[in-house]
Amino acid sequence: MPKKVAVGVVKSDKMDKTRRVEIARMVRHPLYGKYLGKQTVCYVHDEDNTSNQGDLVEIIESVRRSKKKRWDLVRVIEENTEVDVVALRAAQRQQLLDAELTGIGVAKKESTPVVEETPAEETPAEEAEASEVVAEEAETSEETSEETSEETSEETSEETSEETSEDIEY
Repeated sequence: MPKKVAVGVVKSDKMDKTRRVEIARMVRHPLYGKYLGKQTVCYVHDEDNTSNQGDLVEIIESVRRSKKKRWDLVRVIEENTEVDVVALRAAQRQQLLDAELTGIGVAKKESTPVVEETPAEETPAEEAEASEVVAEEAETSEETSEETSEETSEETSEETSEETSEDIEY
């Protein structure tokens, strides 16, 4: 009897010399007639670990090698070109953490010396202008505080008048 040959996608390559290959097929539901996607899982012996996750591979039936492994890898038809973004980002984060811990590969921030500037001596004319500016700021702050106190008193009087009209029932 001839050996069966199948084509499938490698779903797992975590084991050494063993790959989990899924062979996809469409099956019609007997009662409803809807086509459903099903897959057959085959454990494949890959002696040289040539295939990777996502590769399209050709497999052939072989002698039983273990409890589940009954297939051999013939060839890799098409290699997976997609990049696992999550794994790539995790690897980059791990490299950054390792670099920070060891201090290798990280551009260290150059410490800039802190220069304290001493203010120049002011002339009497500048001192007079500065005191005028301070006096003007004090006047404006007093005006704004008076305006806010007037606004709050008006709001509270309106609220009390509304409360009294609500309390009275006709």
